[in-house]
Amino acid sequence: MDQAASKCRFRSTCVKLYLCSNPADSVVERRALRELVFPKLREHCRHNLGVDFRVIDPHESIHRSHWPCEKTRKELIEECRESSAGPFLLALIGHEYGKASLPAQVEVPHFHLLLQQIQQMGLSTRELERVYSRDENTVPPTFCLRRPCVPQEETHMEDLVNVFATAVSLCVRKKLLTEGEGLAFSRSVLDSDLRFALDNRPRDDVIRRCLVYVHKIPNLKVEQEARGMDCFELNAHSKEEDTFLYFNRVKASPNSKNLLSDLIENFLRSLIDTYQLEAYITTTECDRRRGYTTAKRRAYAELLCCQVYSDLVRLTDSIAESGGFGSCELSDALAWEQVEQEELCGILSRFYVITRPEMEEVRAYVQQSDHQRPLVLTGGPCAGKTVLLAHCAHQMKIWLHDTNPAVVTYFTNSPHLASPERLLSSLCYQIFKSYGYFSSFQDSCFNLSYGDYQGVTEPRDNRSDVTHLNLSAAFRAIKKPDINLSEASECFCSLLSLLPSYKKPLVLILDGVHQQGHNFAQQIIKSLPSPLPPGVKIILGVSTNQTRLMRVIERHYPECSAPTFASDRCKKKAGYIHVLLSGVERKQCLKVLISLLSNSGRKVTSGQLALVNQALTSCCLALYVRLLHAHASLWSSDSEVSESHLPGSVHSSIAVLLDHLENKYSSSMVARAVSYITLSRVGLREAELVDLLSKADPDQISQVNVERLLLDLNGFLIRRTVIGCQVLFWVSRHFGLVMERTYFHTCEARREIHSEMADYFMNRWNACFEKPSLNEGGAQTREPVEKQPSLRNAVNGREAVELMHHLQESNSLELRWKVLMSWRFHHVLVKAGLLTDLVDMLRQEEGSWGNLRERTLLASILASSSCLLQISPLELPTLMEVSLLPYMEIFPALKTYVGEIRREMSTRGCRLTVTLSPSPDTVASLRHLNCNCGSKRLAVTAAGTQCGTIAEVMCDGSAWIWNGSSFSMVRLSLSSEEAELKFAGVKSSQRFMLFSTLCNKLFLWDGGAPDILMEVKASHTLNMLEGFVTFGGQLCAWWKKATLVGLFDASDTTVKEFCCPSCVTCVVFSSDGAHVICGQEEGTVSIFDVANHSLLSSCSDSNHRAIVSIILCEDKLEMACVEKSGDVKLWNVSSKTQTPRLLKEVSNGSDFNNVLSIDYSDEFDSLLICHCNQVTVWDTCDWDKCDHFLAPRGQTFIQAIFSQDGHHLLALLEACPRVLVWRLCTGRCVLSLETNTQPHTLLKTTSGIVCVTDNGCLLVWDSEMVQAASEASKMECGVKDVVVEQTGRWFYTADGTDTVWSWSLETGLPHANFLHGNPVKIIRLSQDSMTLVTLSGEDIYIWHTETGKNILRIGGSNATDVLITPSCNFGVSICEQGPSQVWKMAHGSVVCAIHVYLSSAQVSPESTFLIGLHDGDLLAASLWSGTISKTFPRVESSEDVVAFGTLSQHADFVVVVVASGAIYTWKMSDETVCRHFELPGTFKCQPQNFHMTSNGSFALLSIDNDAITLLDVSRVRLCSLKAECCVMQACLDEMGDYVAYISQRASQSCTCSQHTHPILTVVQLSDGEKIGRVFLCKDPLTLLMHGQQCVFVGFRDGSVGVYSISGSLISEENACRSRNKMGSQLKGCCSSAGPLMFFSLETPNITWP
Repeated sequence: MDQAASKCRFRSTCVKLYLCSNPADSVVERRALRELVFPKLREHCRHNLGVDFRVIDPHESIHRSHWPCEKTRKELIEECRESSAGPFLLALIGHEYGKASLPAQVEVPHFHLLLQQIQQMGLSTRELERVYSRDENTVPPTFCLRRPCVPQEETHMEDLVNVFATAVSLCVRKKLLTEGEGLAFSRSVLDSDLRFALDNRPRDDVIRRCLVYVHKIPNLKVEQEARGMDCFELNAHSKEEDTFLYFNRVKASPNSKNLLSDLIENFLRSLIDTYQLEAYITTTECDRRRGYTTAKRRAYAELLCCQVYSDLVRLTDSIAESGGFGSCELSDALAWEQVEQEELCGILSRFYVITRPEMEEVRAYVQQSDHQRPLVLTGGPCAGKTVLLAHCAHQMKIWLHDTNPAVVTYFTNSPHLASPERLLSSLCYQIFKSYGYFSSFQDSCFNLSYGDYQGVTEPRDNRSDVTHLNLSAAFRAIKKPDINLSEASECFCSLLSLLPSYKKPLVLILDGVHQQGHNFAQQIIKSLPSPLPPGVKIILGVSTNQTRLMRVIERHYPECSAPTFASDRCKKKAGYIHVLLSGVERKQCLKVLISLLSNSGRKVTSGQLALVNQALTSCCLALYVRLLHAHASLWSSDSEVSESHLPGSVHSSIAVLLDHLENKYSSSMVARAVSYITLSRVGLREAELVDLLSKADPDQISQVNVERLLLDLNGFLIRRTVIGCQVLFWVSRHFGLVMERTYFHTCEARREIHSEMADYFMNRWNACFEKPSLNEGGAQTREPVEKQPSLRNAVNGREAVELMHHLQESNSLELRWKVLMSWRFHHVLVKAGLLTDLVDMLRQEEGSWGNLRERTLLASILASSSCLLQISPLELPTLMEVSLLPYMEIFPALKTYVGEIRREMSTRGCRLTVTLSPSPDTVASLRHLNCNCGSKRLAVTAAGTQCGTIAEVMCDGSAWIWNGSSFSMVRLSLSSEEAELKFAGVKSSQRFMLFSTLCNKLFLWDGGAPDILMEVKASHTLNMLEGFVTFGGQLCAWWKKATLVGLFDASDTTVKEFCCPSCVTCVVFSSDGAHVICGQEEGTVSIFDVANHSLLSSCSDSNHRAIVSIILCEDKLEMACVEKSGDVKLWNVSSKTQTPRLLKEVSNGSDFNNVLSIDYSDEFDSLLICHCNQVTVWDTCDWDKCDHFLAPRGQTFIQAIFSQDGHHLLALLEACPRVLVWRLCTGRCVLSLETNTQPHTLLKTTSGIVCVTDNGCLLVWDSEMVQAASEASKMECGVKDVVVEQTGRWFYTADGTDTVWSWSLETGLPHANFLHGNPVKIIRLSQDSMTLVTLSGEDIYIWHTETGKNILRIGGSNATDVLITPSCNFGVSICEQGPSQVWKMAHGSVVCAIHVYLSSAQVSPESTFLIGLHDGDLLAASLWSGTISKTFPRVESSEDVVAFGTLSQHADFVVVVVASGAIYTWKMSDETVCRHFELPGTFKCQPQNFHMTSNGSFALLSIDNDAITLLDVSRVRLCSLKAECCVMQACLDEMGDYVAYISQRASQSCTCSQHTHPILTVVQLSDGEKIGRVFLCKDPLTLLMHGQQCVFVGFRDGSVGVYSISGSLISEENACRSRNKMGSQLKGCCSSAGPLMFFSLETPNITWP
């Protein structure tokens, strides 16, 4: 495996453990670890640490022939050491040392020496010579061990081992071999692996990375000898154990005990003393009669499992705490892409081993400063363009060492980029990062200010504020998920013109953009600035066959400066500098191949070298050289190699490599492994590859075989980091091409692989969000987890992307829809910074699957909230809940989505949820489409068909089409006589559209066949098209200032003409299509017969006003003609052949004569006529004027239309960037739809409202959403007061008008309206909730809440405030001028009068005193006599009382705050005063904000900008709560558990709704923890906390929002039922069904003197 990834900035995301053991005596222990410990550790690492866990056991297979050789084991150990994120070695040392096996390689001198000793012993060397073969291709030459082919050979090998060991001992004894050389031949597998892993290693590779477990059985040898046993035998029956017993019957070497003792006592002991190696020694005493029994061994295995699990958990957790796992936290996909591109560039540059002369041409280009064109590096497939450009990118700092260049790269195998917009945004982000502007702008949505600009590193000289704003705007634009190509191109060009300079140039390297898809590269080239700005160098890597792209570059850079350098390879083209990557010389390739072989300890014979030379003659490519090295390294000196063995191309070499791997392992394993890797979306992790292979063939796949396969693919399969995970990726796309041709060339085969991968990732998805449990029958089931795992602990963003990809490719559309519409899926992607990817997924495949409206709504909400979610992804649940709740009945499929949010969040303790959503003040557009033609081009005209297709024509003559469901517009292109036609306008009728061109040609677009554009064949050149109407397939068109009317059929576009007396202004077909009726400029109406093209009759009016619209009511035999002035004339048309008779003439009554637009609704019998000053609505049944709507003062109408439901009208105003919505039944403007730019035209489709802006953008709103938002309940003015009953199920609101609303929290709708004679000033509710007292004008109204009856109306009160005693028996009217009256609630009689005015008055909890302030004194007046009974004694005569609060739970006490800041408690019964606290001088109590909790635990003292000052009375301490921004309002709950406040940010550059609107936040007072926050959609006026659960917010537009802490006051079932009620009642908002109306008494029934 390529080790480049280990050096990148990301650390490994896998704990890879090599299990080192003696295979003979560790069977039980290894099996126990494999079954009991390793699965648990894997789950622990995945769910708690976010990393994989793998164990490489070289002896996992029961077949000894499958065990890896010593060389492979060393490679496995080294791989685990370098790629493991934590521990890499787990060693088990038992009571047996283990046998030494025949070495895999023996150097030639040593082998001859051993043969000589064996012969001297009188033994035959024939068998030893048979199993070894001489190989001259090794360096140095060696004898290599042949693999045994049959079990009999393996049995015979044991005898050879003993012979070989004896010969080694003799050589050492005779000093023919050194002791070290002899030990190397005599060591067991355990000893060799352990010494290779630990000997002479850095300290960091030993500490916390290795675990050794030693098991000693002191008297085992004695017991074995007593029982006559040659070896230890285990009384077990597993096939695996019996196999090892068979291999272990040969007597151990005489010195094995000494070797084991040396390994433990010397080697390990030195490591323990020096490096603190973690080693555990366990001693087991054998029973002298029974020996080491099975029970004892199993007991040790259990003990070992517990210890290993505990130690590995401890080590992995400690490394995780120190930040050793995973990658750095990155904010979004752009950050991921930038880091991944840097890493990929580093990986690719390491493959640069052949020096290319073209590198000097690149160097000369970047060092020159007088040319302004790009350099294009071309070459054939596998020529090395990518590797050369990656190497050049790393050389830029050296080449331009005086300027410190910014180098930005893009290599085409990035897994993210799927569109030109995304690529340009990524490049812009990297440029920002390279020039040090990222830190200044990354939080621009939150705290951007001009002061932040001072912190920018390396700023350009004298940069103006305008430039700074341009940069900040560009940064915000590239972060938008829905950025279009023109915006991205504009930002990109802006950065290239503003940031680079000669002092810090920009080098931009783009490789392989032509491989991204159709027209991708052309769009990128057209987005580059021409000519290049100073200090900008662009290098493009392009294949030689991209001639069309070359022409695009030439046209884009027609007259740029020529380069001053030139060479044979560098050719000056018209638009670019061309460098052709020539072929590599054969000698260079051969030199590289020999070097690669030498590095791997191999070489080739002279005969083989000749064949290699011949192969390199036919193909001199760097990738081919590496593949040839993979083949040649397998050759031995006696291998028969011919020309047929050498593949002649890269693709055939890859195929040969696959054949070799299939022979070495198995064809199914190799085929599936490479297929999984190739078909993955962004690459697979190693653990995922093992899981997939094991799932497909669990009996044949082992971890060690997969690891060996990956080692064999070293250099071709690289590790790279994608979205924080290290994945396997092909180094060249040609591997994928060969895999596709070899293994999944059919759609069925490809779909099968995708289906397997989809099942795997789906199981991973479900496992992360469910936990196992037992049902009643004892079977295991799964239930949702109690707590949502974090990104690190659950499915990460990469796995979620993989899941969606494989579900799509396997055609699992229903399951894909289910996952895509899951809130958990959204949460994972948003938290991973993949918000743009999520929006793209929701917008994919338009209407091909799933509920398009729901997906579009979710995408719109996410895109509009991107600046918040990219920085605060944890705000997603509250944001989505608030945004979706008003529309739950319109989108029933989203109820599951919201329910999932609420269930998930309910497990997280206290949080803030939405109980009653306020009515929206606007509706977000579901689509914002741009025609990508530049922001300065204005729309000329737009039209829409019945099926929802929209067309618009721009002032530059371009035409754009939107099909009604996609998320992009398509440009129409027509050519005539080799010149592109320019469009002039478009008109529509039903499913047809007619396009007119500047050359007066007409083209018909049929919605039934949208790919066909037919030319209309007119007899002569006509003027500009004015309009047309259709009937079936017949079309009738008329032109501006023309008397002709053209009639033609959709199948035959030849025009037949009628001629009218004057210029035609409107046309209509009769209901049967037999007649055409034409309105004309002189007020004449002509009726023609379609069949014979004859004039039947005509009529005209004496005033000769132009007819702008004709409405036929053929069931009544009537025809209505709307004149230019807006007047309507009704004609009788009982006979088409007779002159129509005038029945009625109705005047519009407007002073303006020009009608701007007309909209007729046959379904609702309504006609809308729009003038510049007013909109008139007509009832077409009786042709009476229903209503008219005046334009706001100083503004004029542009256009008006009916809504689809006929209950609203939508209008455009001059110089107003929004669409206004009026409710017809009330005449109120209830909604505005934001457009940001000036609207041009309003259009209606079946289910949507489309606005075309002046710059050609299309904004689409869902008509049902607009209807729901328009009909949401809200008061006429802003909510100024809210009172809530004790249970919290009913509440009352006042807005300063004469109506008080009663609301039901269960239904979310107003229940009743209490009407008064004058505007209501004050509302009060008794504690028993039975009586509502209101102050309207000078009268006091007393209402019975259950019946709605106005019991009393007290006149002449002259009150400014009204209070109700806690006992609910008395009321107090506070008067500033005159006495305040105390009266009985039952009949209004006065009990007494208080002649002293008490401000900020409160009634004592026991209903005995009225307490208030008077001239700085705190007084208590008796409610029985009206006299001042008690006075708060001043400590100092100059100290005025500024605030006070009664305590309902401590009725005898009052908390008092004086001007000096001292805080007292006043016990009223004995009039004693106790001083508790004095505020520091910097803290002042604000009387208007002072608020005490009912139990006296907390007091709200003041609000100062972003700080809320609280007094913790119980602990006598001040608390200062810092908010994110300026606090507008704050309040405490009754028990002092929470504080709620509304804050709003100061003016800033970000204009998104989340940052321009206030924020409601609730904080827990006990620990200062933030319970939650909600972004309010509008301006609040009132804030109230009721009980401990509900927060009520009254808004300026008259709506009310209710928010609950720790869930809703009502159950989820009731909430769903309430929303159903709300939805059903909303449908009848304009009908009589509505709130009850309770009227007050007409006159006071009680009048006080």
